[in-house]
Amino acid sequence: MPESNFIDYVRIYCASGHGGAGSTHLYRAKYVPKGGPDGGDGGRGGHIILKANSQFWTLIHLKYRKNVKAGDGGKGEGGNRHGRNGEDITLEVPLGTVVKDAETGEVIMELVADGEEKILCRGGRGGLGNSNFKSPTMQTPRFAQPGEDGTEGCFIMELKLLADVGLVGFPNAGKSTLLSTITSARPKIADYAFTTLEPNLGIVKYYDDRSFVMADIPGIIEGAHEGRGIGIRFLRHIERNSVLLFMVSAEEEDIAKAYETLLNELREYNPELLVKDRVLAVTKCDLIDSRREKKIAGTLPEGIPHVFISSLSQKGLKELKEMLWTALHR
Repeated sequence: MPESNFIDYVRIYCASGHGGAGSTHLYRAKYVPKGGPDGGDGGRGGHIILKANSQFWTLIHLKYRKNVKAGDGGKGEGGNRHGRNGEDITLEVPLGTVVKDAETGEVIMELVADGEEKILCRGGRGGLGNSNFKSPTMQTPRFAQPGEDGTEGCFIMELKLLADVGLVGFPNAGKSTLLSTITSARPKIADYAFTTLEPNLGIVKYYDDRSFVMADIPGIIEGAHEGRGIGIRFLRHIERNSVLLFMVSAEEEDIAKAYETLLNELREYNPELLVKDRVLAVTKCDLIDSRREKKIAGTLPEGIPHVFISSLSQKGLKELKEMLWTALHR
């Protein structure tokens, strides 16, 4: 099976350029045998810059770029000529990229706005030439500063998808089917668990040209926060969603318990996720009758808006959109 193009985690070594050394040149001419110092400053070392680009949605272009080194600054020259600055390197990343120190795990920066630029590794400053040290008591300084070293380190880049609504549910709960029904996205759909192996995004059209972005997150299983299944790889994407749509199949024996299991996985992974607005959708309702619906409704948690839907028969989809729109603008 071909390898997926969706890469949301890379480890990369970056090093900025060293600053160029200042010059110790002394001015000399035919009739000026003892001119003063005229050594120029060294150039700045190149930066490693990250730039957010909304046209990128994966980190695959950085997967095999393990080492990134910016250019060194040039040395200063006589005649007060400054050395050239080292060549900067700009790495474009998707919106929602988080950069961490690979050794400590500390978050260094996040890029969430299109065109946003941040310096990951700052180039070393160029050294001052000897002309900067001339004084009444030191007419001919014969020294200059060396350039500063650049900075380096190993970094982890993680992508957290930016979406208005995130779909949370067990494998085969109907998340991909819903996404394909109410958006133009075409995720892989099949009647078995873990059909979705990577997040999918779709735009849901509302009224009067209004819309919102929905993300289909691969299925979560009980114990995902401990690394079971594939859900742990994608729990980070839920952190950037404004509203969480919990989806539980009507085929579940205890829907309320299934909802609590999903909620507990989020709680164990990151308690702050529970602050987000939540909507509960009971899916595949074309398989049950109205009597069964009423019985299920009496067992659902209070305070959480719920709706019974069927992507196959289009049941409840209009009501679902209205609930999500209300939650997004609450």
